[in-house]
Amino acid sequence: MSIKIIGAGFPRTGTNTLKVSLVTLGYCKHVYHMKELLVNPERLHYWKTLDETGNTDWEALYEGYDGTVDFPGYPWYKEHMKNYPDAKVILTIRDFESWYKSVDSTVFRAGPQTPVEKIKMISKLLLSARTRKVVKVIKWFKKVFFADELEGKFLDKAFAEKVWNEHIADVKASVPSDKLLVYDVRDGWGPLCKFLGVKEPKEPLPHLNKKENFKEMLPKLMKGQMV
Repeated sequence: MSIKIIGAGFPRTGTNTLKVSLVTLGYCKHVYHMKELLVNPERLHYWKTLDETGNTDWEALYEGYDGTVDFPGYPWYKEHMKNYPDAKVILTIRDFESWYKSVDSTVFRAGPQTPVEKIKMISKLLLSARTRKVVKVIKWFKKVFFADELEGKFLDKAFAEKVWNEHIADVKASVPSDKLLVYDVRDGWGPLCKFLGVKEPKEPLPHLNKKENFKEMLPKLMKGQMV
């Protein structure tokens, strides 16, 4: 299976909605998303190799998948384009203010926050090899996204907005216009279906993975339950 859709949008920009929408439309069968890595943390080495070398075992990494959105794929959208030259690119966007608040209340605070939560996590780490692997995935995400991409300055809102705008500009400058859709999921099926050349479904576009579900969702993913 070859990758047909490359997601270039930051996390928390409607990427899970896009993932489900692509499958609903029948355009993709299986779309890779951060959730897949949390459920299968033993596959982290493929991504670390990509991070360190700019290349990886693409066939093994994406076995069974024909689309990729969100992290961990988006930072290497250019490498994906090189490896999958026929793929279309979708840059999911949203209002910066709402994105910043969403990230701040979800992935930025992923992991134990209170002393009690930290003690519980230490116990889990001691008893569960799977938990240790998942924590490595989360730490690597925070390293790539918050330490590298945002240079450790996420709480500097003005700097975060600068990085946000620069990423959008970079994608627009790097992807041929006929292969790029800049997409806000609030616009519904229309732009997506037109870009993909498919018919619009009658049911409304699914809006998933809202911030109020995050704290409930993450523990399930850590246990290997796809949600």
